[in-house]
Formats: sequence, structure tokens, C-alpha cells
Amino acid sequence: MESKKFSYLIAEKIFSKKGYDVVLIDLRKLASFADYFLICSADSDVQVKAIADEVEKSLKDEGIKCWHKEGYTALKWVLLDYVDVVVHVFQRESRLFYNLEKLWGDAPTENLVDPVLKKAVKK
Repeated sequence: MESKKFSYLIAEKIFSKKGYDVVLIDLRKLASFADYFLICSADSDVQVKAIADEVEKSLKDEGIKCWHKEGYTALKWVLLDYVDVVVHVFQRESRLFYNLEKLWGDAPTENLVDPVLKKAVKK
């Protein structure tokens, strides 16, 4: 599956667990370790875990295994590495602190909205 379509598939799973402020960062011209970062926010450690678990379980059910994961101990920032797409599930405060969007500010970004609305907003 093409990595951008894969990112959208993951975003649907994030929205199903009420993740919000979902941003897709295109790293293809800036980095060789991944094509995209998919970043989202959650309000609690329980919600961070629910989002990460949903992404991992539903993709595993489709035969797609996570290459690497970390952050399940503290649940402030869970990272799921699918090689071409790296998913970052943050508690809101941690996302503000680490500010990956600013760190990768030269990369094109796309703010994604819940697929129920059937549209995406581009920056």
C-alpha cells in the first residue's frame, strides 16, 4: 500500500478512538528513515493507550505488523513505527512540549479531519 494511503488508513483508526488534532507531515524530501509522521493528541493516558492499541490491533488483523513501538510505560507519547509511516500518539501537554511540527517545520503538513466529514484541510 502506498504510504500516504496507509497514513489515511491509520488516521481513520485514530479518529475511531476520538484522537484529535491529527497532522500528517511529509518527510520524503527531508529524511530517509520514513515517508510520513502521523501525529495526534489525546486527553489522557487511557486514551493514548486506546488509540495506540486500536491502530496496532486493527493493522495486525489486516496482516500489517508494527516494526517498533515505545512509550507504553508512561503513556505520554506512544510511538508506533510502521517503517514508511511513524505514528506519534501524544497527550496534549507532551505534544506541546516536544513540538514535532515545529521541529519538522520545513516539511509540508496536512491537517486531517474526521473522515465522517469527508474532507482534509491543507496548510
